[in-house]
Amino acid sequence: MKFNYQARTKEGDIQAGAVEAASREAALKVLQDYSLIVTYLEKAGQEPFYSRRLKIFERVSRKDLVLFSRELSTMFKSEVSLIESLRAIAEETKNPSFKEKILKIGEEVEGGSSLSDALTTFPDLFTSFYVNLVKSGEVSGQLSEVLEYLADHLEREYALLQRILAMTIYPLFILITFTGVLLVMTIFVIPKLISVLVAESQELPLLTKIVVGFTETVRKFIILIILGIGTLVFSLRRYRKTPEGKKQFDYLFLKIPLIGPLFKMIYLSRFAENLSTLISGGLPIAKALEITSEVVNNRRYQEIIIEAREEVRRGETVSRTLKKYPDFFPPFFSQMVLVGEKTGRLSETLLDIVNFYQKEIERGAEVLLSLMEPLLIIILGGAVGILIAAILLPLYQMGSTPIQ
Repeated sequence: MKFNYQARTKEGDIQAGAVEAASREAALKVLQDYSLIVTYLEKAGQEPFYSRRLKIFERVSRKDLVLFSRELSTMFKSEVSLIESLRAIAEETKNPSFKEKILKIGEEVEGGSSLSDALTTFPDLFTSFYVNLVKSGEVSGQLSEVLEYLADHLEREYALLQRILAMTIYPLFILITFTGVLLVMTIFVIPKLISVLVAESQELPLLTKIVVGFTETVRKFIILIILGIGTLVFSLRRYRKTPEGKKQFDYLFLKIPLIGPLFKMIYLSRFAENLSTLISGGLPIAKALEITSEVVNNRRYQEIIIEAREEVRRGETVSRTLKKYPDFFPPFFSQMVLVGEKTGRLSETLLDIVNFYQKEIERGAEVLLSLMEPLLIIILGGAVGILIAAILLPLYQMGSTPIQ
């Protein structure tokens, strides 16, 4: 049988892995023979429920990755050895999951692997963009500068995402609150009021009949409706993970009014910043384009960037390919790239583009949210108005009917 374990060495280092043994006692003895102090030992596949739940809170965030890059750069610049730097950072890291990963990277480096090769052990955490930039720093002897550049790059991306998320909190709160109020009124309040009106009135207005039919349908089939919505969301998420589904969704997002232009600016900023970072790190332009295509995370932009990579390999410029797609790369963007190529300052020019688009993204997000808030209030307020009208119309009808 296989047992998962976590243990400490005499030096205090944490180790985790799996061991084959006939029983739990035998597995414990095997580990103790290696002078390990066992802190956790369970049969594979039988991890305690509470441990599985805690892992939800151990996800490595962008902030953790930024801090890791910054600390490693500082310690490496201070001529602390790479292995000692990784151990020191692991000791300071509060996230248990990230701590184990850093210790594992340290073990790989101590075993003779380069830092870039060790980082590939965790591809979900360290992207090909990150790994290739570290590799370029190792080759050029500028690993400290590359790590600092990476930290700055990740910090800018993190700050941009945080600003966008902060802007969406208020309209999302309004939407959830109003939806909850409407559901409570539809399921609990309206049916009781309507039952009184039905008993007192001979003929209900058309609007009231529609609301009555709607509330009765929701009450009778609420479970089926929830299951249907859940199934639809699950199916769409599954479809979006397929190559064809991702392609369709990526195209769709770019065509949505108001939202599409904002997404385009985000992709353009991401493309320019990542390409600038990779070129500054010393990577050839063709390789930099290949890695950037993976980071952009939009299928249409990926296709154009891959085409640009092939053109560069044939001796053409990047701007030549971008000019063919003005709907995705505006003339301003391709012209700036052309100027950067002619002056030999492509990296600096791309950063100028990034600064421009980051400001435009902030303005675009503010405009979009300023439009969304009144639009949500109008739509949801209109829904509440319809419900109130459906109640008041029968009351008005009853009041205007002459007494016989």
